[in-house]
Formats: sequence, structure tokens, C-alpha cells
Amino acid sequence: MSSRRSRTRQSSTTSRISDDQINDLVSKLQQLLPEIRNSRSDKVSASKVLQETCNYIRSLHREVDDLSERLSELLENTDSTQASIIRSLLSQ
Repeated sequence: MSSRRSRTRQSSTTSRISDDQINDLVSKLQQLLPEIRNSRSDKVSASKVLQETCNYIRSLHREVDDLSERLSELLENTDSTQASIIRSLLSQ
């Protein structure tokens, strides 16, 4: 076997994540997701956890966008002194 193939095989072997590690990570994700954490069922498939994680991240993105828009509107409707105070607080 060539040394190149050997290195590729070694690197893919050492960079693999074990099933136990995957299960541990899925379990940690499950604990972070309100939709699953609050459900009555203890056993949830990994695919369901990953799907809910994607949904949750999307909802957080929407929430950030909404809050950013609301903040922009608020800053537009406040006087410049108050707006600069708010901006300085946000930049900390």
C-alpha cells in the first residue's frame, strides 16, 4: 500500500467520532431544545433531535431579526442622546 493511502486511512480513522460520542452529543442537544425537553417522551430519535435543532436555530434567527428590526425602529424614534447611550450599551 502506498504511503499516501496509508496516511489517508490513518487520518480518517483518527478523526472518526465514536457512536458513544455521537449519542452523548445528541443527548446534550436534546437537553437544549425546549420542544423536546418539555415533551413527556424520554426516548427521541437522533434524527428527530437534529431536525428539532435545525428548527430551533431557524426560530432563533427569526427572533434575532425581529429584535434587530424593533431595536432599529426604537433607535429611530428616540432622541440622539438616548440613541447614543443605547448604542454604547450594546457595543459593550
